[in-house]
Amino acid sequence: MFSVAAPHAKGKCAEDNIFAANNRAIALAEKIGNDQVVNGTVGSILDEDGNLVVLDVVKEALTKLSPKEICAYAPIQGYRKFLDDCIDQCFGESRPEGYIDACSTPGGTGVLHHVVHNYTEPGDEVLITDWHWGAYDSLIDDNNRRVRSFSFLTEEGHFNAPAFKEAVEDILKNQDNIVIILNGIANNPTGYCMSVAEWQKAVDILKDAVADGRKNAILVPDVAYLDYSGEKQECRKFFKVFGGLPKNILVVCAYTLSKGFTMYGQRMGAMIGISSDKDVIKEFVDINQYSSRATWSNCNSAAQNAMIHICEDPDKIRQLDEERARYFKLIQERAAIFMKEAKEEGVKFVPYISGFFITIPVTNSQAVCDDLEKQHVFLVPLKKGIRLAVCSVSREKMKGLAHKLALAIKAAGARQ
Repeated sequence: MFSVAAPHAKGKCAEDNIFAANNRAIALAEKIGNDQVVNGTVGSILDEDGNLVVLDVVKEALTKLSPKEICAYAPIQGYRKFLDDCIDQCFGESRPEGYIDACSTPGGTGVLHHVVHNYTEPGDEVLITDWHWGAYDSLIDDNNRRVRSFSFLTEEGHFNAPAFKEAVEDILKNQDNIVIILNGIANNPTGYCMSVAEWQKAVDILKDAVADGRKNAILVPDVAYLDYSGEKQECRKFFKVFGGLPKNILVVCAYTLSKGFTMYGQRMGAMIGISSDKDVIKEFVDINQYSSRATWSNCNSAAQNAMIHICEDPDKIRQLDEERARYFKLIQERAAIFMKEAKEEGVKFVPYISGFFITIPVTNSQAVCDDLEKQHVFLVPLKKGIRLAVCSVSREKMKGLAHKLALAIKAAGARQ
């Protein structure tokens, strides 16, 4: 094939198996009826009738925006009130000790792009968990960096600190900075949540690895599903672990409005930096603001202003919390149905605590998903298993799904 692309860009193709499976599910539902199709691909909350959930408090805030609030250019860094609201919403009562500031980004994806681009060099390895959102690979590769993964969980189903330590130390033998993207809260795709003690262990490993002051560690907690990971204040306690760290450890929280505010397509988020050193945070704002100007320029005004209006009103914050809690409960109920039936069917799944997804570890995942599609069930094949979106499958449709999965695994000759 004739190409005019630069060498580093040749062969790139944004095929996404999640969107592809979703499109097939939608097409079939239009043909035979939505009630006949189980679409477990969608990474958004759907109600029991299969409709996209947008929180009422968010709908109201969006509809009341003025044309100026919708259409005006926002500052490159983001509106100051928006940034402060992101910091407050992210940390709650568990704001870590240190200097903290933020820059607006188009969702959590923008955070990951900037951290990889500004804190590693071309050719460097970026450390991620083996169970991870597939877009991590593209974000790292497109910046001419390399993916390095470690085994996230032990056989007993806990954070694999020894594997993390080994990978960190090995990478730092060859590069001055290490960036770790750690989606340890309501992990996509497993639903595993690291405990406060496990987060502390990860931080202690980093402290030991850069103790001589010659190397730097940049830890990126991806907290996309934070607001559906547990009780509001309890699930945020781990943030305290990031306070008072050595100045050569920077923590950058990847915060997004996509899930907590159900503004998925508005593409709005913030990178929140935490450091014990004032100059590190000034540099954090300066370099990332510069990169924003050089990529997307500035971010969505409407989404920022909607959040500002919600967060300035205590009654609206209470409504926000109540709506989130209601949908968290719904997702937990759906997950409980699947897990109970999966155990009865002998179908194994990665330890699930909370979040949008459950993962079924299995070989030959594509063949299993192909067989499920013959039964009008659409799930997402992964390298090491299958992802089920408990955020989008109703309680009624969740019933019997584990049985269909057990049959498909057997039909495909797959193993767990």
